[in-house]
Amino acid sequence: MARFTRIQVAQKMAEQGMVPLFYHADVELGKKVLAACYKGGARLLEFTNRGDFAHEVFGELNKFCAKELPEMMLGVGSVTDAAAASLYMQLGANFVVTPVLREDIATVCNRRKVLWSPGCGSLTEICRAEELGCEIVKLFPGGTYGPDFVKNIKGPQPWTSIMPTGGVTPTEDNLKKWFDAGVTCVGMGSQLISSDILKNGDFGELEKRVGETLDMIQKLRNK
Repeated sequence: MARFTRIQVAQKMAEQGMVPLFYHADVELGKKVLAACYKGGARLLEFTNRGDFAHEVFGELNKFCAKELPEMMLGVGSVTDAAAASLYMQLGANFVVTPVLREDIATVCNRRKVLWSPGCGSLTEICRAEELGCEIVKLFPGGTYGPDFVKNIKGPQPWTSIMPTGGVTPTEDNLKKWFDAGVTCVGMGSQLISSDILKNGDFGELEKRVGETLDMIQKLRNK
């Protein structure tokens, strides 16, 4: 069962402005990544559903969060069907992110009051997602659409909350474009948690990078 309500998760996404994305089959490595992100100030992380037995890794990481990182809201991404969403919610997923809009996933997540964020690429999809109760829409792939797409959506629909994933980098120029366009938060994977950091085990650098990125987002919002 989720330790955090969908309202708490949505508020934290809006407050923090960034959701780190990560996957690795090594549970112990995952714990170190989570701890570094937590020390850097992150209170959200999306574990992407990739690779065999990914749900088993997620289960162990979520137990670790409950014991050692009590404020961390661990969710799951790359979920493509209701069965997978239900499995991860049984393991305590606090939010579910999908690459596409799937109404069956909306149903099972809403039934348990777990936040779900579907990947959308058109105004029609975004409107349907909101009709199904979506709080924050994932724009995917973000790099394909760009900040101008967000700006144009927010014009007629200022109530829409958007989280682009893909095409987001931890640089001031890139983040400024997205937040000026009106995004609620951004999803960031390998640009933040790079393969070099994982290979070298440089978790101090990851903590620093996460902290600097979160600080940058807050400064950009306050300008």
